Amino acid sequence: MTAVLFVCMGNICRSPMAEGAFRHTAEKAGLLDRFTVDSAGTIGYHAGAAPDPRAQAAAMARGVDISGQRSRKVTDNDFEAFDYIMVMDRENYNDLIARCPDRLQDRIQLYLGYAARVPIDEMPDPYIGPTSQFDSCYDAAIDAAEGLLDALKSRHL
Repeated sequence: MTAVLFVCMGNICRSPMAEGAFRHTAEKAGLLDRFTVDSAGTIGYHAGAAPDPRAQAAAMARGVDISGQRSRKVTDNDFEAFDYIMVMDRENYNDLIARCPDRLQDRIQLYLGYAARVPIDEMPDPYIGPTSQFDSCYDAAIDAAEGLLDALKSRHL
């Protein structure tokens, strides 16, 4: 099993959408059973909360239900437990690098670095923006999920 963790700040918008996009992509490929997939936030402010309703709507519009996910904060154990830690922006990256043991820091990567059609490497936080930003973020998450799955297939499957 390859373990993948998706991380944003609060774990109610970007990382739940990224988790849902990757699960959906892996499931369509018949490979979901080869992965452990989760998401978390760098802060625990929303711990236990479901994804933002706008994130849920963006995912559901594409046939993916993320309503069962619950926010949680990244733990120190996550650095050992997950082979890949996909962060949404450089702030998330820096927050995790500061906490992560040196020997595991290569596990932390920008998620959009795997996107083929998105010309940016940081996923903008849609929390305070218009609803359309959630749609754009979910589309970027799908693009990155496809690239990440291809990379993981070549490395592990």
